Amino acid sequence: MPSKPAENTSGTKRIAVIPGDGIGVEVTREALKVLKAATSGGPGKLEFTEFDWGADRYLRDGTTLPEGAVEMLRRDFDAILFGAVGDPRVPQNKHAADILLGLRTRLDLYVNLRPV
Repeated sequence: MPSKPAENTSGTKRIAVIPGDGIGVEVTREALKVLKAATSGGPGKLEFTEFDWGADRYLRDGTTLPEGAVEMLRRDFDAILFGAVGDPRVPQNKHAADILLGLRTRLDLYVNLRPV
């Protein structure tokens, strides 16, 4: 059974941000603006940490999910904001499959929620 994130007593929710590729980067950028605006002045705080896991990183150094990434996400974050992935420069979109399916499988996720 996956372990839960370390207890966060500050009230701050830690969000890992994986912008993805192409339109994913653009949509994620705007989603972050909305989240920041929606939570400003409220009692809860959101803290965002962005990761460069996508096609550009894969093409640069062959990394899809770095070693220890899943464990770090599970341990240190309350949620993941994950943009769209897929890039025609990557054969068979290997990076997208490794990242998306790797996270779903290893974090035991069963829902791919796409908010409107």
